[in-house]
Amino acid sequence: MTIPLPTAEAPARQPASPLRVPPGASTEAPPPPPLGTGRVETVELGPFELESEATVADLTVAYRHDGPGPAEAPQVLVIHALTGSADAAGDWWEPLIGPGRAFDTDRIGVLCANLLGGRYGTTGPTSTDPTTGQPYGATFPAVTTRDQARAQWRLLDALGIGELALVSGGSLGGMVALEVALERPAGVRHVLPIAAPAATRALAIAWNHLQARLVEALGDEGLALARQLAMTTYRSEADFDERFGRGVEADGRHSVVSYLEYQGAKLVDRFDGETYRVLARAMDHHDIGRERGGIDAALATLAGGGTILTGLGIEGDILYGPSQVRALVDGAAAAGVSARYRELHSSKGHDAFLVEWPQLTEVLVEALGASGASA
Repeated sequence: MTIPLPTAEAPARQPASPLRVPPGASTEAPPPPPLGTGRVETVELGPFELESEATVADLTVAYRHDGPGPAEAPQVLVIHALTGSADAAGDWWEPLIGPGRAFDTDRIGVLCANLLGGRYGTTGPTSTDPTTGQPYGATFPAVTTRDQARAQWRLLDALGIGELALVSGGSLGGMVALEVALERPAGVRHVLPIAAPAATRALAIAWNHLQARLVEALGDEGLALARQLAMTTYRSEADFDERFGRGVEADGRHSVVSYLEYQGAKLVDRFDGETYRVLARAMDHHDIGRERGGIDAALATLAGGGTILTGLGIEGDILYGPSQVRALVDGAAAAGVSARYRELHSSKGHDAFLVEWPQLTEVLVEALGASGASA
């Protein structure tokens, strides 16, 4: 930047003094964030402005990268759902990532990062607010799926990954995957949202509203109840009937009630109510057409970038069901995108994307082949 000088004659410029480096300090630039370590790392990425114009003072992102880097192999980005973490390869998608698996890390680099606003290492409500020295808590600003996608690209840029063979995720992860592709269509060869719509519809917003209000009103007890309510949308009637029926536990509780209470208590032990609220509201505001001229116009940008879209619906999903995913695919095809619909056949409902490993393997391998990055 050029700084204007005053109009009066300035004194002659004196030679600059040499930069003084404290003894023992390095003059080298910091090394780039590591790739291929197969463990969760963190990186500080500087100030990050949100759509709301609020600024996160110093965005920290937790991520895990497995396999070769971008100079050696195609790269895949995997995005977690509501309460997930960066550890896809060691936790929630472990059967799909690794040597000889759908995402063969001998031949493909696989990246997963904890979402902006998350609980597991990325800046969110449990992070320290530098202005107060205390956790942000309820003061953490609202984030959108578009903010979360931009944070993913901030990380990708820092890692030197400029092109993605495939971006995929389920539920919230699928919403963010769409936004990642829409932020830079030319940088994404194939996007594969799973159980995720172009825009969140009224019934899902209603369920999220009830969960957020429980958290706000009752704290940890509300978080447990919110999780129990959510579990009734993540599974299916057939799954509950098959697993629990009208069974009763030794303490007199119905088996399904025992299961729900266990799931609620388990989430309280590992998660945070304000984080849950922030992420649920990000899902509520998901709409790829917002400020892009509508959904059709947004999808047309994918066609312009040459991005392929595969929408993966789930049989019996009552949260973001097959009809919503089909509508996304049909809209993409009408906009000129190379688009296809696939479906998981399962009695597990929405959460089938976390359990139906053989079917998921088939779909993911097909998607990699379509993107020219077959493992």
